[in-house]
Amino acid sequence: MSLLDLTALELGAKIKAGEVSVPEATRAALDAIEAKNAENNAFITVLNDRAMAQAEEIQKKISRGELTSPLAGVPLAIKDNICTKGVKTTCASKILGDFTPPYDATLTERINAIGGVVLGKLNMDEFAMGSTSETSFYGPTRNPWDLSRVPGGSSGGAAAAVAARECWYAIGSDTGGSIRQPASYCGVTGIKPTYGTVSRYGLIAYASSLDQIGPLARTAEDCAAVLDAIQGKDPRDGTSLDVPAGGLLAGLTGDLTGMRIGIPTDCFGQGLDSQVREKVLAAAEVLTSRGAVAEECSLPIMEYVVPAYYIIAAAEASSNLSRFDGVKYGWRAEGYADLTDLYNKTRTQGFGTEVKRRILLGTFVLSSGYYDAYYRKALQVKAVIKSAFDRAFERYDLLLMPTAPAPAPRLGESLSDPLQMYLSDIYTVSVNLAGLPGISLPCGLSADGLPIGAQLVGPALGERNVLSAAHAYQQVTDWHTLAPAENGGAE
Repeated sequence: MSLLDLTALELGAKIKAGEVSVPEATRAALDAIEAKNAENNAFITVLNDRAMAQAEEIQKKISRGELTSPLAGVPLAIKDNICTKGVKTTCASKILGDFTPPYDATLTERINAIGGVVLGKLNMDEFAMGSTSETSFYGPTRNPWDLSRVPGGSSGGAAAAVAARECWYAIGSDTGGSIRQPASYCGVTGIKPTYGTVSRYGLIAYASSLDQIGPLARTAEDCAAVLDAIQGKDPRDGTSLDVPAGGLLAGLTGDLTGMRIGIPTDCFGQGLDSQVREKVLAAAEVLTSRGAVAEECSLPIMEYVVPAYYIIAAAEASSNLSRFDGVKYGWRAEGYADLTDLYNKTRTQGFGTEVKRRILLGTFVLSSGYYDAYYRKALQVKAVIKSAFDRAFERYDLLLMPTAPAPAPRLGESLSDPLQMYLSDIYTVSVNLAGLPGISLPCGLSADGLPIGAQLVGPALGERNVLSAAHAYQQVTDWHTLAPAENGGAE
């Protein structure tokens, strides 16, 4: 077994025991990136020299006993919409192509504090707007399981890098499923924590009321360790929750005795691939064998979640992206006649098609005469969705549902039909609208050898149960251990 086949915690334990050095692990990852990035395009920026220098320094701190995190010395990569001081942060957009932040995001600070080695910045859908990682100015990311297919989005680079064994874990962001859906497509584990438990300071905003940072890794155990490191109150983020953080890794027992799991029948009807249905329901049987009690329930909100999400997200995107106008920072168009012409040319040439589509939609729903008809109603629907989840969690500890309606589509299929791309988020966006924690974990392969993910959703601040159930499942299954073969399929 090579170093790259270890989980993040397994590598961390070997580093702590002195069996592997941090520079040795970092060099192995950088070599893997060099060998594979040309074909999967998971990274926008690779920090070769910087990562090796950081690895040397972290190794010294570990040897002196200054770093005690179980993830100390473990190399990772960060999505390119999270600020890294002195390192380009582009949001995969032409308009931010030369932006180098003068500060670190709180997430980056906390990763540095535990001794994480940052290998580089990961490809994504432009400004996190997309479900396939095809809208990047730097070209599409490809799914390591089948290079003709998408890895999901918008954290597709993060999922692809973990699946291709280019890093041991990655940090992504999730606005409507952008961690969980690519985790499903790429056969890795990814969690969106409760809104407000991880600081968004330094995350370049798409939709501020929905965005949340979270990890992608091989296992739920790795995800728990990462969340222990990055959660916690941040005075620089007004939405950051002042609640106890940590203890998630220590709380993974694998015992699900008495845990009540609801299976919403509304999530298993028309539009769901039969293979996905079969694998997710099989996951329910595994969970019951571990002591859980599972039963069918109703979540009668599914037909409203996609339109409500896209109205709210587009409205917030329209507002958040208004700052990118060619005046203060970012790319600026040339040959403009006046200030209005500068705005028009910079935003027309600097933004991609999908970003412009969502800005236009958001501006429309916020405009006079349409605000009440669309945006206000969407906010009312959001409240109804949250109430529906609240009622479900009065009876159940967790809900089990698919992560995505089907395995990964082929490159180009979704871009030719944007509505179909939006519908691929049907099982994930409701979790963001309600601010809940949700995890996607591998639960099988399709007939074509493509990964399928199951999603576990918990009540607000219910990460412990979400992670415990996922960990219990992974203790007795091996789907999370499978790696993509060179030309697709499992090995």
